[in-house]
Amino acid sequence: MRLTRQTNYAIRILMYCASNEGRLSRIPEIATAYSVSELFLFKILQPLVEAKLVETVRGRNGGVRLGRAAADISLFDVVRVTEESFAMAECFEADGADCPLIDNCALNSALREALNAFFSVLGKHSIADLVADKAAMQIRLGIAFEPVPALAN
Repeated sequence: MRLTRQTNYAIRILMYCASNEGRLSRIPEIATAYSVSELFLFKILQPLVEAKLVETVRGRNGGVRLGRAAADISLFDVVRVTEESFAMAECFEADGADCPLIDNCALNSALREALNAFFSVLGKHSIADLVADKAAMQIRLGIAFEPVPALAN
């Protein structure tokens, strides 16, 4: 199975927002960080907003931020929203029901098991996991950040 470019960049938008926690992220900044067009990112943003994975703030100082904690957004959540079809074979599609072996096909069963295992693994990983080293992520993405001052004794 190959995920679409849309899914790849949807995950990257979420990673960027997670790395920029506490501040609004702007699409032009994200586009620059990943060398992709703003128009493409705006297209991806819509399903993320509808699924409440991202919130938008309008206005001159607006931007985007995560709709919930990065630890609460699994990769499966993103894939489910951005991928149109998980058909690994024709028999997975709606018109595949015409197959006389649909209920007794070992291939269909094996592919469904594989797909479920894929989903299970994606469900175990969160956006927070992908940006665990926030400082390194911010440097790679060119996000300006202020280090947290050391506590005085």
